[in-house]
Amino acid sequence: MIELLTPAEIDEMRPAGRFVASVLTATSAAADVGVNLLDLDALAHEMIRAEGADSCYIDYHPSFGGSPFGKVICTSVNDAALHGLPHDYRLNDGDVLSLDFAASVNGWVCDSALTIVVGTPRPEDLAMISTVERALAAGIQQARPGQRMGDISAAIGDVAADAGYPVNLDFGGHGVGRTMHGDPHVPNDGRPGRGLKLRAGLVIAIEPWFIPDTDEIYTDADGWTLRSSTGSRAAHAEHTVAITADGPIVLTARD
Repeated sequence: MIELLTPAEIDEMRPAGRFVASVLTATSAAADVGVNLLDLDALAHEMIRAEGADSCYIDYHPSFGGSPFGKVICTSVNDAALHGLPHDYRLNDGDVLSLDFAASVNGWVCDSALTIVVGTPRPEDLAMISTVERALAAGIQQARPGQRMGDISAAIGDVAADAGYPVNLDFGGHGVGRTMHGDPHVPNDGRPGRGLKLRAGLVIAIEPWFIPDTDEIYTDADGWTLRSSTGSRAAHAEHTVAITADGPIVLTARD
């Protein structure tokens, strides 16, 4: 069911958005050569405890997950595109790392993701990250009353097409509010002018993710991590966005 929030309820979501942004800022700053993914998860876990927030991930067990997730942040490295399960791995120079985090504060959920390069970057990795960030920005610009869901999807897909990237439609954005994943689904490609008409009060997570040479993925033996079928690296970006009469509000904006 699609839920429309009042302006007061959107304001109530702001602490969750600020907290999610702060965790991504802290964990991305801590990600350095030699740092263990489990240390990044521990940092996020400690921040959750200090905030009095609730993890959206630790007990999460949807149909596509092999078991309850058991950690509080997704850490996807190199060919891991989504849902990277933190494990005993120390980051290497040049690794591409995507961090995806959602938490509930005072009963409201926000969800966000970013991708960085650890240590020395490769130009092609920086180009990939720039492309996914531009796609996110393009999608957010279409998140306005009177537009259609297809306008968001097409804006994202156009950026991918300009870069020559294929787009996977199995996983995309989603509604967010009292729960992490709700209606509507937000595909990362589509046709403008089609789909759900956007209304003020709708809050969605917009999340493009790209693999430059394929749209095919497979599930790792850990039951969670989704990897590119070609072994190519991936990038992921996400913000929780409220659609309002005054335009889109990015609740998870980072300083």
